[in-house]
Amino acid sequence: MSPRFFPNDEITYINSPYVKENTFIGREPEDAPLPLYSKIKNQLPVPVWDGHDDVIACYNKAWEIAFGNLRKPCAGSGFVNNLIDTAFNGCTFMWDSSFILMFGKYGARVFNFQNTLNNFYARQHSDGFISREICEEDGSEKFTRFDPASTGPNVMPWCEWEYYLNTGDIKRVSEVFPVLLAYHKWLKDNHTWTDGTYWSSGWGCGMDNQPRMMPGYNVMFSNGHMVWADACFQMLLSGEILIKMGKLLGREKDTEFLDEEQENLKKTVNEKLWDNNTCFYYDLWKNGDLNMVKSVGAYWALLAGVVPKDRADSFVAHLENKDEFNRSHRPPTLSADNPHYDPHGSYWCGSVWAPTTYMVLRGLEKYGFNQTAYDIACSNIKNVVAVFNKTGTLWENYAPDFAERGNESKGDFVGWSGLFPITILFEFVFGIKPNAAENKITWYINRTEKHGVKNYPLGNDAVLDLICEARGSSDEKPVISVKTNVPVTVEIIYGGKSETLRFNAD
Repeated sequence: MSPRFFPNDEITYINSPYVKENTFIGREPEDAPLPLYSKIKNQLPVPVWDGHDDVIACYNKAWEIAFGNLRKPCAGSGFVNNLIDTAFNGCTFMWDSSFILMFGKYGARVFNFQNTLNNFYARQHSDGFISREICEEDGSEKFTRFDPASTGPNVMPWCEWEYYLNTGDIKRVSEVFPVLLAYHKWLKDNHTWTDGTYWSSGWGCGMDNQPRMMPGYNVMFSNGHMVWADACFQMLLSGEILIKMGKLLGREKDTEFLDEEQENLKKTVNEKLWDNNTCFYYDLWKNGDLNMVKSVGAYWALLAGVVPKDRADSFVAHLENKDEFNRSHRPPTLSADNPHYDPHGSYWCGSVWAPTTYMVLRGLEKYGFNQTAYDIACSNIKNVVAVFNKTGTLWENYAPDFAERGNESKGDFVGWSGLFPITILFEFVFGIKPNAAENKITWYINRTEKHGVKNYPLGNDAVLDLICEARGSSDEKPVISVKTNVPVTVEIIYGGKSETLRFNAD
């Protein structure tokens, strides 16, 4: 009998009812003009930091490169909105885009960076699948959906929830909720083992060449029959956020299956992926052995909130260990005690990357390790700006043991490297944390130099100037000035003390 061929693979689809609610599919492409950096730069936030003009120059360069990477949807691509290019190979990438938007939020009044994700949603398959890499010119997908490298990491729900917290845009939550729910369920149906744990691949997890696999498997393209720790934690984070969205929208019934998954998966990862002797989470090989590779991907566990309190100190201690993750530029993506660790980077064999660094910082913040987060953020700014001073640009990744770009790194990479001089500077070096829903700023003041941000956006309407004057020591009470167009509350936290101040519109 001759083999049977289908003209397309529609026969293999099990259609998702949630995709029928996807309003992004078939939208008319946006035709708005793209803003030019030279015309809009004065509308962006303006950092102030005495004695650090090079940091300000690096910040400005990041925005200049980012606005140079804006693109319009090409005819026939199926894209529906203007977007920011990933700055890699002419394709837009799922997790790159999600992290780019984590700094794009600070320029949202000039360009709606969030709409970049609409192009992924518009290309969702009828069963919920979304490709991780799509060509911007013609909309071709780089993988078939059952390729082990076809999709992931699933960080779009986190990106959308962050956008909601910064804007209060419940309409967008209602639009993206069914899309993200269908995608989560596709992964649950197609990327799990019998115990509910998740698998990925080197390309699928985004950390292409990290040596996590059992011998005999390809580190980039195979799932290795392995339980992937980062994929499990990312799906737990996705589930937590989708449950929150469901409650916000009155659609709790749609997320009931996630309640059970959250309970079972949390229990499983803490029983099977944690090693008591080394106090770390690892991938699980098919032979039942933990791979004992200390990857930065394990720290998704903090952001997902699955680390029991009695384990948190010992788990975070690895980030302070100079033989592991506390290098000259921290944190490397692979622990320095691994034989594959490269002090010059070699991509995911040690390089410092913006997305994983920001993930670590947010996880530390969630568990209250604010000093560690601040120290790591200062390490980032010091090294990224040192390389900027040498080269005049930002890079795809950085060497962990030297103030150098990673030895396999693209230049002018903004790209997610804009996170370093924009978001990490604002949120963790300056310590400014926004809460748009309450018109509130929580400000962790660690610096003694005069610093702050002018034209700082809070929610849809508020624009603030936030300035802290120079101090003689970190214990001295800060003197801050706030100029605002709406009433705002600012809680300052310094030297173990806190004070809440209220400012009226000017």
